[in-house]
Amino acid sequence: MIRARDLVLFQGDSITDCGRDRQATADNDLNGLGRGYAMMAAASLLAGRPGDSLRFRNLGIGGNRSVDLAARWQEDALSLRPDLISILIGVNDTWHGFSKGTEKRVSVEKYARVYRELLDETRAALPQVRLVLCEPFVLPCGEVAPAWRDDVDRRREVVRELAQAFGAALVEFQAMFDRALDEAPAEYWATDGVHPTAAGHHRLAQTWLRTVAGDRL
Repeated sequence: MIRARDLVLFQGDSITDCGRDRQATADNDLNGLGRGYAMMAAASLLAGRPGDSLRFRNLGIGGNRSVDLAARWQEDALSLRPDLISILIGVNDTWHGFSKGTEKRVSVEKYARVYRELLDETRAALPQVRLVLCEPFVLPCGEVAPAWRDDVDRRREVVRELAQAFGAALVEFQAMFDRALDEAPAEYWATDGVHPTAAGHHRLAQTWLRTVAGDRL
């Protein structure tokens, strides 16, 4: 799915952002890629395919919900004309509703509508772009209450349906973490239930790479 000379854009919230330097805007800049799964996946592909002139950018922004991502989509995605866009968004649509009041929550129905409109806009502007849609996820620890999981699962179903509708690759992050709980407790993978640890980010990167790059690592 990743071809020589591709520009790969990672988009999303703080899980993707992961402390990136907002001033580091060059392709493949280590500081600009952040400290998480986006950097780990990019580093693996750059090391494994040095002759392919691959380019990676991370423009995730902490705290973003689907509506926030949509508001900056033209400037932070379409204008860059990437060859592949990877999107991880949704946990804040849930989280903000539980922690900051219902006015901050984006309903599942609105999430589905906004996300579909964003993808429609993307297909219209960049007909050949390849899409990667990543499942939002939570783990049962930290700030995460049991009610969060049902809300996130409904958003996962939206992402699954959109991936099928738009011919996108689906990266099953929640399913991966559910299996990982058999190996170590939730806090090992994400101490607050949302933001992965180093081990959690590594598992995200591995899952993303298997889905998107396959045997072309």
